[in-house]
Amino acid sequence: MDLVAKGHVQEARNFFNTFREDHEMMHLRDLQKLEGVLSPNHLKEMEFAHSLRKSKFNIKICEYSYELLLQHLHSTQSTTILGIINEHINFQVTPGQPSLISDDPEAVTLTGSSQEAANQINQKEIHWGLLEDSLEERLEKAGALLSDSEKGEGEAKEGENDETKKRSIEGGKQGASVKKVKKDKGGSATGKSAKPEANTIPSAPRVKPELPLPVIPAEAEQSVLEDLRNRVQLSSVALPSVSFYTFINTHNGLSCSSISHDGSLIAGGFSDSSLKVWDMAKLGQQQTSSLSQGENEQIFGQGGGKRQYTLFQGHSGPVYAASFSPVGDFILSSSADSTIRLWSTKLNANLVCYKGHNYPVWDVQFSPVGHYFASSSHDRTARIWSMDRIQPLRIMAGHLSDVDCVQWHANCNYIATGSSDKTVRLWDVQSGECVRVFVGHRGMILSLAMSPDGRYMASGDEDGTIMMWDLSSGRCLTPLIGHTSCVWSLAFSSEGSVIASGSADCTVKLWDVNTSTKVSRAEEKGGSANRLRSLKTLPTKSTPVYSLRFSRRNLLFAAGALSKSG
Repeated sequence: MDLVAKGHVQEARNFFNTFREDHEMMHLRDLQKLEGVLSPNHLKEMEFAHSLRKSKFNIKICEYSYELLLQHLHSTQSTTILGIINEHINFQVTPGQPSLISDDPEAVTLTGSSQEAANQINQKEIHWGLLEDSLEERLEKAGALLSDSEKGEGEAKEGENDETKKRSIEGGKQGASVKKVKKDKGGSATGKSAKPEANTIPSAPRVKPELPLPVIPAEAEQSVLEDLRNRVQLSSVALPSVSFYTFINTHNGLSCSSISHDGSLIAGGFSDSSLKVWDMAKLGQQQTSSLSQGENEQIFGQGGGKRQYTLFQGHSGPVYAASFSPVGDFILSSSADSTIRLWSTKLNANLVCYKGHNYPVWDVQFSPVGHYFASSSHDRTARIWSMDRIQPLRIMAGHLSDVDCVQWHANCNYIATGSSDKTVRLWDVQSGECVRVFVGHRGMILSLAMSPDGRYMASGDEDGTIMMWDLSSGRCLTPLIGHTSCVWSLAFSSEGSVIASGSADCTVKLWDVNTSTKVSRAEEKGGSANRLRSLKTLPTKSTPVYSLRFSRRNLLFAAGALSKSG
């Protein structure tokens, strides 16, 4: 970039081509951006190049390597290299043996003014606990949560999980919309994060809702209680059953899928701007008569028509995300046409079109209590909405690139956003302020999940890396390495002891949350630790995994479209 700034464009191009492959593994996307810098004017206009030149890289290095480097530089009198190091690199010298770069998300990070800002932001206080007076909490106090073996704090947490978030709403005050709680599509955390060791782990604190919460209808409450009583407890030795739904004959048209909290409804968003919803009960009844040509022409449908699905039309561009309300009576969809639409699954009609974003909306998620939802867009913002307002309630601005995914915290007081700028941010819903910045991914973040107790967050990126974060400190507890392609979906189990990840590499992986959070605290144990944390890999024949969801009873639902190329 210095060569380009001084007008030596050909020399800069030769330099770039000579050293490019040394950096392709970790910085391929950055190299692709810089490849287009061919004149000093390009350099001035490119925000990314500007931040690179102003900031420094932090590189972690062990003492022995650092001494060798200094000896080499002094013995060879490499003043040019020394100057570059002084201007562009901060070495963080660590004691002990060298470790693999893949085991440390902070081995190489771009810092500078942005880093100080991130550190400052991460000092802010956040209340990560669960909502007080949730349905689960009251159930536990009454000793009605039969599925939990412990009582008291451990149990309080477990019961809370995903239901707790939902129910919590009902512990909330006023509520316009009726939503039962269910977990968010991306697997909005559902379970407590370190539940199996409930005795040793302090119970999640209780917090008050910052938003007025809707009231849960009595029938929804009953079904939730029933689910809680019948919940299967998962652990590293008791893995979930998985129900996988495969879309066939999509002709590469499926761009997203979503599963309702109990797996009874499956939605698919398509590149032809349609949203289709399948009712599993109806599929089961008439499967014999209708196993024909794939989803575009399936046989029976609502009201005895020819289709096997309900078709929702209204968008004028590809549908990129869909999210069911906790009760399953509403579904949201977001599209390249920059709008979000609310549909009724009972009336099979479009109720509202929300306009606010200026560019394609990549993701939309109902809150755990319904009524409120969050969206993220190519316009670099995330927005909070409520069903009864056509304008957004809050706009979260701060990311430097597209906001690709969004996820609600268990207590509905925070949302997390993942971006193409390789960071995850946590935002306070009430104030709209950024309260945490999580730095460490080397690619764009495509999926997020919150643990049911609200203590941890998991994020997955385009390189296949999953990172587990501690919300209170803002630090990465551990990277979970195993996927070979984009991680499109993450979901915590209802008590938080297991996390499932779905990837474009056509596998679902199950990870042990407790080991993952413990190993990191005990500090790095070497590369093999990553393998120990992976409980099981479930390969599909040739189906990339688009979406995952744990039901309240801890059955894992997954969906994807059959890929011919496999």
